[in-house]
Amino acid sequence: MAVSYEESALEQPRTSGLGRVLITVYLILALAATLRAVYQIIAKFDEAPLAYTLSLVSGLVYILATLALLKRTGGWRNVAWVALTFELAGVLIVGTLSLTLPELFAHDSVWSFFGSGYLFVPLVLPILGMIWLRRDHAASQDVNEDHDPGESLY
Repeated sequence: MAVSYEESALEQPRTSGLGRVLITVYLILALAATLRAVYQIIAKFDEAPLAYTLSLVSGLVYILATLALLKRTGGWRNVAWVALTFELAGVLIVGTLSLTLPELFAHDSVWSFFGSGYLFVPLVLPILGMIWLRRDHAASQDVNEDHDPGESLY
């Protein structure tokens, strides 16, 4: 029996191709943001509590997004969507506030100036993640619609 492109794509692990790159970047950003924020909170929280708290929140969101993107179940897919949406909203809101009300931020957070301190990766990453989730879901739906329930995909 020949295996179609969609079936072989569905059988591939979630961490192949674009998914592998996306998850790797999320993991790096999660570690960088979280460790930086933990250091800043321990060493100099009184200098910029809002910025350092936002950096910690962003790091925790990146950790959650990384875990959710690694999973395949429907529940984790929903968690990924929520994390990516929250992340994008955070970048847009904090980025706008850091431009319009810079006095709120004594120091930059991960999301300040739309993530410019991280080469705008915080702005682009959730968008790429949403595109990937949507494409991955569409591919799995196509396979499920074309698949005869009595026939094994494997």
